[in-house]
Amino acid sequence: MKTLQQCNWKQFRIEEIFDVKGTITTHPSVLVEKGKTPRITCAATNNGLDGFYYNEPTEHGNVLTVDSATIGFVSYQESAFIATDHVEKLVPKHKSFNRHIALFIKECIDKAKDNKFGYGYKFSQGRIKRQTIMLPSTPEGTPDYTFMEEYMRQKEQTILAKYKVYISNMLDNQLLIGGGKSSNVNWKEFYFTDVFTEIQRGKRLKRADHSNGKMPYVSSTALCNGVDGFVGNTESVNIFSNCITIANSGSVGSAFFHSYEFVASDHVTKLQNEEVSKYAYLFMLPIINRLAEKYSFNREINDKRIKRERFVLPATPEGTPDFAYMDAYMRNIELQQLLKYLQHLNVCL
Repeated sequence: MKTLQQCNWKQFRIEEIFDVKGTITTHPSVLVEKGKTPRITCAATNNGLDGFYYNEPTEHGNVLTVDSATIGFVSYQESAFIATDHVEKLVPKHKSFNRHIALFIKECIDKAKDNKFGYGYKFSQGRIKRQTIMLPSTPEGTPDYTFMEEYMRQKEQTILAKYKVYISNMLDNQLLIGGGKSSNVNWKEFYFTDVFTEIQRGKRLKRADHSNGKMPYVSSTALCNGVDGFVGNTESVNIFSNCITIANSGSVGSAFFHSYEFVASDHVTKLQNEEVSKYAYLFMLPIINRLAEKYSFNREINDKRIKRERFVLPATPEGTPDFAYMDAYMRNIELQQLLKYLQHLNVCL
């Protein structure tokens, strides 16, 4: 297979290869939660996705979507979806258009627009149509979709092969530690202060004060493990790691585990115990997340409330949290999932 450098590259306007159209806006007031229909927004994270709803899709899948309100974020939507306002769609003219071709072209569009769009200069439908991009072309001067697809499939196979080695190594190092059935466990109610030795709120960092960097910035979003971007700030911020964060405002009650260092906003609170393993933290997450049922945007989790919070955990005969059981239970779950992933990779490769 020829390389990118060996391709004959040609300039195309986006409107030559796509029909550029708007989407139907599904207003938040009509959303029905806990369904299977993805809702695409102008967000430049998580493929533009903000959740899944019970609403019927208004847009067909196998298209690129473009945020026309802010930075012009481009993403591929494989499934049918609903959308917010300012989400444009690029409907392919090529009949055999697929995910691999879409991802190749997305990168080409991103490279072509190169951060020139923003709040003051939006990537509107007219500008999208006129935007030129460089693509591999055939001797006849048309986009070389065959090359694009083969190139991306090859890239995908390379990544999957690396992931298979990674999964295999994890399985070799993982022991099946039986945790027993949860129905046979002694459950007991504990205060957060009984379980976590450190309960600390993050520190306010205004958006205007964010500096460019690679450290995750964790805020109150319920998506992307709570990561709301990446920053380079190291002074006058709270940097945490190896802990759970719980959103005390915004998406109140959303809890995530972080094994890495991150900058914590004042919209999240750290829950930490140095003696707790990653697996025990993961065991506690879904239990902590249930707090979202009692809080809301208008009733936040302040510092006083969180110290009075209680939740139910497995307990030892002595009445302390049974972290060993939690660890073993989640290791068992992980092992089962790794076996499923490996089986899936064997089919894909």
